[in-house]
This record gives sequence, C-alpha cells and structure tokens, in this order.
Amino acid sequence: MSRRYTTYKMFRFPEKLDSLPRACSRLLPPVHVRIKPTNVCAHRCHYCAYRSDNLQLGAQMDARDQIPEVKMFQILEDLDEMGVQAVTFSGGGDPFYYKPLLSVVKWLAGSSIHFASLTNGAKLEGEIAEVFSSHGTWLRISLDGWDDESYTRYRGVRVGAFTRLMKNLAAFSRLGGACHLGVSLIIDEMNVTHIGELLERLRDNGVESVKVSPCVISNSGHENNAYHSPYIDLVREVVARKALEFREDSFEIYNAYHHLDEKFDKKYDWCPYQQMLTVIGADLNLYSCQDKAYTSEGCLGSLRDKRFRDLWFESKENFFRVRPRLDCCHHCVANNKNLTLIEYLDGEPEHRYFV
Repeated sequence: MSRRYTTYKMFRFPEKLDSLPRACSRLLPPVHVRIKPTNVCAHRCHYCAYRSDNLQLGAQMDARDQIPEVKMFQILEDLDEMGVQAVTFSGGGDPFYYKPLLSVVKWLAGSSIHFASLTNGAKLEGEIAEVFSSHGTWLRISLDGWDDESYTRYRGVRVGAFTRLMKNLAAFSRLGGACHLGVSLIIDEMNVTHIGELLERLRDNGVESVKVSPCVISNSGHENNAYHSPYIDLVREVVARKALEFREDSFEIYNAYHHLDEKFDKKYDWCPYQQMLTVIGADLNLYSCQDKAYTSEGCLGSLRDKRFRDLWFESKENFFRVRPRLDCCHHCVANNKNLTLIEYLDGEPEHRYFV
C-alpha cells in the first residue's frame, strides 16, 4: 500500500529544495498553499485549537472573518499562474461553511491545481460532494464522538448529527469518485475505549483511511503527555489488532497517537519549510505556517491591498524573519521536516557523490 503520510514528499521537488537557502538568489513559488476561507463553524468542539482559551494557536483570530469571493478568485488565479501544485482548505472555521466554496472548487477542477479539504462533514452533501468526489484529491473529516449522544457532548450540536454524518460518509463513498475519504480521529479519555467500534463503523460507511491522533489539551508538552500516557498502550494494541483484522481491505489506519515533544526548543535559525507550504488566513494575512496562523509573529504580510504573487516575490528576506531558535518555542508541525531539510541542504557538496 502506498504511503499517504510521509515526511519525504518534499524530495519530489529537487529544484524547489535547492532554491530554499538564503544564499540562493532564486525564490520559487510554494508547492502547497493552505487557505482558510472562513473562520465560521457551527460546531463548538471543546478542544478546538482556534477556540480554546488555553491554546496558543489562533490567539488573534476573529471568528467573523472570511475571504471575499472576488479576492479568493484573484488568489487562485495567481496560484495557477505561478505553478502552485496543491491547495488545502482548512480552519479557522469549517471550509464547507464558506458560501462560495462550490464555485471555488468548480474553478479548481478546471485548473492544474490539486485540491483537498478538512471538514466536520456536516455539509458534505449535494453538488459540492459530487465535485469533490470527481475532482478532489482527498477529504479528511474530524471526528470524536462514537454515537449521537457523545457527538453532541463533544461538539454542541443537535442530537442526530452523528447519524447524519455517517449517512453523508456512506453517500460520498457511493459516488465512486477518485477522491480519498479519510477521518482524523481525535482521542481523549472519553472516547479511548470506543476506538475499535468507531474504526469498524467508519470502514463500513466507506471511509478509506483513519488517522488516530491525541487531543491537544495544553501548550505544554509535559501536560499533554501526562494526560495521554495512561492510554498509549491501549491505543497501540487496538490499532494493531484492527489493522490486522482489516488487512484484506483497502482500509488504512495510521497511528499518530504517541508522546509529544516535551521541549519545544529549536536549534536552527531558519525555517525552510515555510517556502514549501504557506498559509493564507481568512483575515487575508499570509502566515509562515499552521502553528503561527492568526498570530503577529507568524504574519508575513497582508493580501488586503496586494496580490498574492506580488507579496510572495516581494523579498526572499521575508522568509527569514521567523527564527525558530528564538520565535518557535512551541509545538511545530514542520519541525521534523525542517530538521531533515536542513541536514540535506547543509551537506558538503564535494562529498555528495559518496552515497
């Protein structure tokens, strides 16, 4: 089975990799852009990083923000002309609550850009589901509850929303398109004993892969690990057992439920990965990464009165303002990728032949 989760996708783009260092005068377009079209979401997940008071992410987010439709299409035109390979719609809010999304993905379907989205799945129905099924690369649904009552407790939605979600997943699967349907299963102390039944139900409703991840309960790695440590062996055992049980099916289970780094110190002074993947917020700011979205420290500039292509190519120095050793003493989704990139780029040129 081909791997969907791998650190090494970036090595498919050697020209981009060689352009990353400050010493190289070239600045190439990003390979991948995350767009947060809206900060609106009808769910109220207690652990949501953008709405939890005890988490750093999204500290300056305005829940009312959304990208104006005209501006969205201007951004997409720039991405297409620049040769950007992929766009992922994410939160902020839920991208499927962005009213122009159907027009947006129809436009993308006629372009060379691959597209995907994160969503809670409540609005995965009708024409937009059909367009994603036929033209999208992947969809990933966030999930926590295991039945109607628990789903309501997690998300503050009406009883019955879980049943409707399962129907949406099954209906999307029946469309038969090439779009990969996945689930991000967020684990905490309430649902940890329901993982097995959830995996079975998701498989039966047409889901193709599930990523099992810990709920982040604090900015502190130590506090997160103390919370999740009692359950790590249980989760590992259940995931391994279910993976063996489903081995004849084309159903992938990826176990990302493990200890987090307790120390967020970085020993490097530049972030190469922000030139590979960049983030556009619903506030029309360009951010260095997901972990610094909606923070002043991560803001690379505003698109409010400027085109994306103009801001991107304005100055390569813009991508060296964030200094991880000083500015990123927090969780970083790209840390391992940065470490790999820096080791690769620091290799002695005359010794590259001695593989």
